[in-house]
Amino acid sequence: MPSDIVQELVDKTLRELAQSPKPIERSRISTTPNGYVFLVAWSNASLLRVLIRKYTETLPKSEYRLKAQLDDAGRSTVANIEEGFARQTTSEYINFLGYSRASLIEVKGDIQRSHQDGFLKSVPGSGLIDLGIKLDEWHEALKKSVISKPNEIKGVYRNLKESRERKTAIRQIPLNSFKFLYNPVDNLKAEDLTYEMFIELINKTDWNIRKLVESLEKKIKV
Repeated sequence: MPSDIVQELVDKTLRELAQSPKPIERSRISTTPNGYVFLVAWSNASLLRVLIRKYTETLPKSEYRLKAQLDDAGRSTVANIEEGFARQTTSEYINFLGYSRASLIEVKGDIQRSHQDGFLKSVPGSGLIDLGIKLDEWHEALKKSVISKPNEIKGVYRNLKESRERKTAIRQIPLNSFKFLYNPVDNLKAEDLTYEMFIELINKTDWNIRKLVESLEKKIKV
C-alpha cells in the first residue's frame, strides 16, 4: 500500500480519537414520570388488565397455566407502555409499544381459546356499555387514582380493619381490593363478563396503540 495512503489512514484515525465522544441520542425527554396516564392506549390497557384479573379468578385450578399466562400478558400490555414512555429515544418508545401490542395479541388468542373451551360465555351484541363502563369516564377516574394532587380524592382501599400484631403495633389490613372510585369497575362481577366485551376492548386498545406508533413515527421522519 502506498505510503501516502497509509499516512492518510493514520491521520484519520488520530482525528477520530481526538474527537470528544458523541452525546447519547435523546430524541425525547419526558417532563413528567407518569405522563403516560394521559394516553388512551394506557387507560384502555389498564382496564383490560383489571377485567382479565376478574375473569381469571373464575378459572378452575386445573387451568393455572392459562391464568398465569393471561395475567402476565395483561400486565405486560400495560407495563410496556409505561416503560416505553420513559425511554430516551422515540425509536425505543416505539419498540416497547411493539412489545405491548405483542402481549395484547397474546391476550386476544387466550381469550378466544377461553371462549372455545367453554370458560368464557358469549352474548352476541354485548359490550362494555352493558357494564355501565364508558371509556372516557374510566380514564378520568383512573388518572385520579394514580396522580397525587392536593385536596383530590384518589383510589383507596375500602373496608379496612385494625388488627393488633404482637400487642405492639396496629396495622391496616385490606379486606377488599383496591377501589378506583368508578362504580362500574369497582362493582364489576366476573359472571357479567362476555367474550364480546373482551374483544371490543382488545380491538380498541390495539387501534390506540397503532395510532400512537403512527404519530411517533411521523416525529422521527420530521
